[in-house]
Amino acid sequence: MEGKVIAITGAASGIGLSLAKILAKRKAKLSLSDQSEEALQKAQSELEAAGALKETILIQQCDVRDMKQVTSWIEKTIKQFGKLDGAANMAGVSGQNYGFRPLAEQQDEDEWNFVIDVNLTGVMHCLKAELRVVSDGGSIVNAASAAGVRGSPNAAAYNTSKHGVIGLTRSVAKEVGHRAIRINAIAPGVIDTPMVRGVKKEVHEYMMAAAKSSALQRAADADEVSNYIVWLLSDESSYVTASVQMVDAGLTA
Repeated sequence: MEGKVIAITGAASGIGLSLAKILAKRKAKLSLSDQSEEALQKAQSELEAAGALKETILIQQCDVRDMKQVTSWIEKTIKQFGKLDGAANMAGVSGQNYGFRPLAEQQDEDEWNFVIDVNLTGVMHCLKAELRVVSDGGSIVNAASAAGVRGSPNAAAYNTSKHGVIGLTRSVAKEVGHRAIRINAIAPGVIDTPMVRGVKKEVHEYMMAAAKSSALQRAADADEVSNYIVWLLSDESSYVTASVQMVDAGLTA
C-alpha cells in the first residue's frame, strides 16, 4: 500500500478511522472525509502522533448526501496527491432505534430518507466522483452489512439501504472491470464502534445479543474489519470484484 492514495469517508471514527490508522502504518497517502471537521482534526492528530507525515494526509469536511461536496473533496484529493488509487466508502448511519422502529406501514418518511440518503445515495455520490478519476487497476470498497443479505424486522430503512449498496456494488463493478478497477462490498456483523455504543440502551442490548448469536459469540473490533478492507484495497485481491465479503463471525451462516 506504500505510496497509494486512498480516499475514506466516515474517516473520523469507527471503521473509517481504524482503516486510516492501518493504511498510514503501511505508508499510504490518505484523503479523509467526515461530517465533523473537529473530529477529522482529532483523527489527523492521532495519525500524526503515530508517525504519519502531515503532507500525506488531507482532511475535508464532507456530507456524502451532497454531490457537490463529494466532488469538491475528490477534486482536492487529486490536486494534492495527483492521483487516486482506491477508496473506502464507509460513511453510514444505523439510527437510534435499530430493531425497535415501527412496522413498515408506520415508517417515518424523514427517517427513511435520511438513512437511504446517507447509506445508499451517499455511496453512489462517492462512486460517481471516484470513478471519474481513479487509476486503472484501482480498488473501491463499499460499506454494506450483514443486514444487507437478510431481512430484519423493524429496520426497513437500514436493511433496504444495505441491500441497495450490494446491488450497486455488483452493478458498477461490471461496468468498470475492463479497466481492471475492482469494486467490492464489505458486510460486517456487529462491530464495537462509537456508532454502536452511542445508540439507545435497549438498541445496544439488541445488537450485543445478535453478536452473541454468531459463531464467535462476540462483536468485532473495528481493526478486524479494517484489515480485511486493506486486503481488498491491495493488489493481493486482484481477482476479487463484484463480491460481498462477509466479516460477521458466522452471524448469517
